[in-house]
Amino acid sequence: MQDQISIPACFSSGGNPTDEPMAATKSGQRIVMSIYRTKIAHQCRSITVTWCKNLLVHGLSISIQQCNDSSDGDQYTCKVELKPWSFWRKQGSKRFHVNGTPVDIFWDLKAAKFSKEPEPQSDYYVAVVCEEEVILLLGDLKKEAYRKTRSRPSLIEATMVSKSEHIFGKKRFTTRTKFCENGKFHEILIECGRSSSNDTANNKSAESKEDPEMAIRIDGHSAIHVKHLQWKFRGNESIHVNKIRVEVYWDVHDWLFSPGLRHALFIFKPVSSPSSPLSSSSSSSTSNPLCSTSSDSNNPGGSSGFCLFVHAWRLE
Repeated sequence: MQDQISIPACFSSGGNPTDEPMAATKSGQRIVMSIYRTKIAHQCRSITVTWCKNLLVHGLSISIQQCNDSSDGDQYTCKVELKPWSFWRKQGSKRFHVNGTPVDIFWDLKAAKFSKEPEPQSDYYVAVVCEEEVILLLGDLKKEAYRKTRSRPSLIEATMVSKSEHIFGKKRFTTRTKFCENGKFHEILIECGRSSSNDTANNKSAESKEDPEMAIRIDGHSAIHVKHLQWKFRGNESIHVNKIRVEVYWDVHDWLFSPGLRHALFIFKPVSSPSSPLSSSSSSSTSNPLCSTSSDSNNPGGSSGFCLFVHAWRLE
């Protein structure tokens, strides 16, 4: 099912999501993976869009597979390598067949503007076309995409299910995301450090203690501040961003207690019930809610179904 476009080294040939942290560790690259759900070839399917970037290569991968977990579900993948010396690869198209139905991938990244993140910020499009309908369109050059693909917008819009990022840093980890489909992008900053506190002044042999702490800021506003992180390395809090309640979970155990390069996991899950502007109500716990990534149908507030997963790899 694989196409013949040059495959970046940052992508695993197996495409197994469980291999993603190991691949990120070995290559030291930044990875952003977004999963969308839509209807393709008369079936509900997921589209996984993965961007990766390291010192040598910049890559894009698009995979299509069935939404259910059936073992007989095929996976169809298009991979593009964006090398600085291969300008022609920054625009093109590729076709494969899903259950006999042709699916076309179109991309134009010639003028795309990038920041520190592997996915572009503006001046680009990536389109997935099936049966003359654009079933997924990324980027801001929408008119250009419809003109190039000669296709109409799909009657069923693709829904973003999750976004997963692997970020490397020493003390600061930044990303951006939307907490609602038609909302604006929010800047998320995760900081880890140590706070100093002195023992009694009479004890000359006592050295100042440095307790680990963690802070999360959204759009420059303090959202979460956790002191004594060695005792609160797992927990969750509810915050509010532009009247949207967001559940934030963290697990930083490996930052504190595992040697070598290890990552902490942060989950940001919007809840559909509106509330007040940016604020925080603590419900910190040492229990681990990170095992479940599906939406909670029993949540009285109602879940939006979207989750942001941030894998923060801490460099010494």
